[in-house]
Amino acid sequence: MDDDFKPRRCCEFTAVAMREALTERFAGSDAEYETVARQARDLGDAEKVSKDRGAQLTVDVIIRNLQDAPDELSVAERWNWWLGALEVAYGGYERFQVRTVPQGDSHS
Repeated sequence: MDDDFKPRRCCEFTAVAMREALTERFAGSDAEYETVARQARDLGDAEKVSKDRGAQLTVDVIIRNLQDAPDELSVAERWNWWLGALEVAYGGYERFQVRTVPQGDSHS
């Protein structure tokens, strides 16, 4: 491994900030909040949304898009709903979708 290698972090928000915003606005379990926040951070670090849509990925952008999902969906389902739309429009978003969530306490 190259001694000068440093993982690139491009995302302008933290997983903690993302988790807090999700918890305030959407129903879900602690595990869902953690999982979606990590996936959001990974998506931000990949800079895919910025390249495809020409706009920086922020907590506000994510929250706005998740609010468009049907009301009965949990936070992880909302995330996958939005990522599904991005997948159809641009491709390459499937890897950021939530596949499984550990069981945990839920918040309504």
